[in-house]
Amino acid sequence: MPANRSLAIVVRTVDVFETSLVATLFTRELGKVSALAKGGRRLKSPFQGGLDLLGVSDIVLLPKASEALDLLTEAAPLERFACLRRDLAALYAGYYIAELLTDLTDYHDPHPKLFDAARITLRHLGDASLRTRRVLRFELACLRELGHMPTLDRCAHCGEPVDVREAVAFGLATGGVLCPVCRPGQPHVVTLPARTIEAVRVLASPGSDWREIELAGSSLASIRQTVGAVISHVLGHRPRVWPLLGV
Repeated sequence: MPANRSLAIVVRTVDVFETSLVATLFTRELGKVSALAKGGRRLKSPFQGGLDLLGVSDIVLLPKASEALDLLTEAAPLERFACLRRDLAALYAGYYIAELLTDLTDYHDPHPKLFDAARITLRHLGDASLRTRRVLRFELACLRELGHMPTLDRCAHCGEPVDVREAVAFGLATGGVLCPVCRPGQPHVVTLPARTIEAVRVLASPGSDWREIELAGSSLASIRQTVGAVISHVLGHRPRVWPLLGV
């Protein structure tokens, strides 16, 4: 089979054998892949830093048949994010992005927009004033690109418009806001203030309005808990790095 070339973010590495490792890569053109990097642990590795965690590299893969691991033949480093080396909070946020890319996506299912969103987010995690917003926007980008974005203006059960100017019912299992008629009997329902729904909508939208919304105190806690609960519901468990974010 012919070799495949792509940009990739290194989201996980596991040491195998004496000098090799298995890398999990989220690639722009190929989706998530796992590949064997022979000699990747040597002091004079042929990959020359191309497998650094959370780095962006230009890779070449030789696909293998059936269940065998692909073979990584090249990994040239293209971009490293200095903020992840000097800021612990930024590093934890980077680990969280890697966890979401690893656990939410399927192998060999490309999502170029999600790759671009991850790269841009990693690039700007050093800005503490916008870090919370960027992490939230990335979470919502994951939900949108993977088909799990909750509905915010129509009932997730019947599709009728919902007035979100007041407190509304939000169903994790049903995937969004619920009208008064559909709320009874639905599992995992919480009541959210209108400002939380509006903030999530703005954070999920293109443009620059997300930079200006008020995120502090109980308002921020409500947004974080809501988006985190949706992510946890999709995953089936709470993200491991989530408690370390401090955002």
